[in-house]
Amino acid sequence: MKRILVAPLRRLTLLIAICALASLAVPSAVAAARPATVEDAYPVKPTIVLVHGAWADGSSWNGVTQRLQEAGYPVRVPPNPLRSLPGDSETIGDFLSTISGPIVLVGHSYGGAVITNVATGNPNVRALVYVDAFVPDEGETVAPLVGDDSVLSGDPALVFDFVPFPGAAQGDADLYLKESVFLSGFATGLPTEAARVLWASQRPLVASASNQPSGPPAWKTIRSWYVLGERDQVIPPDRQRAMAERAGSAIAKVDAGHLSLITNPDEVTAVILDAVQHS
Repeated sequence: MKRILVAPLRRLTLLIAICALASLAVPSAVAAARPATVEDAYPVKPTIVLVHGAWADGSSWNGVTQRLQEAGYPVRVPPNPLRSLPGDSETIGDFLSTISGPIVLVGHSYGGAVITNVATGNPNVRALVYVDAFVPDEGETVAPLVGDDSVLSGDPALVFDFVPFPGAAQGDADLYLKESVFLSGFATGLPTEAARVLWASQRPLVASASNQPSGPPAWKTIRSWYVLGERDQVIPPDRQRAMAERAGSAIAKVDAGHLSLITNPDEVTAVILDAVQHS
């Protein structure tokens, strides 16, 4: 009986060995056809950094932040101090230095002036996105860029509440928008009750910050996109267009006021993602 089983057992052993080798060969071939890592198949996603403007805070980006996160992007929304253009730029710059990998930098309103300064010379910043924002050239200050038709260009005593702060230089103060200006000019497109909540929690801009000269602009070396609010009363559309065209930005018009990032988050997000894909 043992002599009868020897040959079949040998053949069975050989068959098992062949099958085992085949099972090892198939994954090896598949592995050879695949990239070595996920990163080889998909480029590293940039971190999208959203910089808020004056009379606002990081929560103004909530709708956009949620959509970007749902799309799978890392998003950061650092607080903009609103104390001085050089100081605010330095603060955001220090924050950017903690991020490894590519960055898409987005600024709203006064935040546009900040990103214009902070991105200069930073090789990680691949794209700039301006949302109803200032895009100053070197030596320009923010205040004159709004033009004569802005709701900010009236009698300062009727536009702002002036609030002293410790260490303020002579004549300097924190500027808060008066409720009437905030509701009728700054937060257009929002329900009145929602606008009143934002007015109550607004963060002030130091008056001198809007009159400090901007440095060498990053938009001269980094591609930029611009979301232009066609009903903006803070930075009127013609002023936005002039700055965007000068910077060579890709312009996307939206039927919105100054807070398009809140009222039109889908459209703003779409522009940011376009910048991500083409930078």
